[in-house]
Amino acid sequence: MDYSTIFAALWAISATIVALLPMRLQFPPGIVLLLCAPVMIIWLGYDHGWVWSVLAFGGFVSMFRNPIRYYWRKWVRGEVME
Repeated sequence: MDYSTIFAALWAISATIVALLPMRLQFPPGIVLLLCAPVMIIWLGYDHGWVWSVLAFGGFVSMFRNPIRYYWRKWVRGEVME
């Protein structure tokens, strides 16, 4: 198994563990995971092809759907709806 696959698996396990933390403790490790995700996705695509990048991106969007939705609304509408 190559390093990009190992890194992607560790990223997914880490994201799952962070999701189990109380909400007030999720932010700092969540930002680190959010910043590492594009590097991981590009690395997987480089090693295994674009199909795996698309699948990894789908998993990323699935795991971070609420923060993505929040910032999308904030960016598009200029406001946040609760």
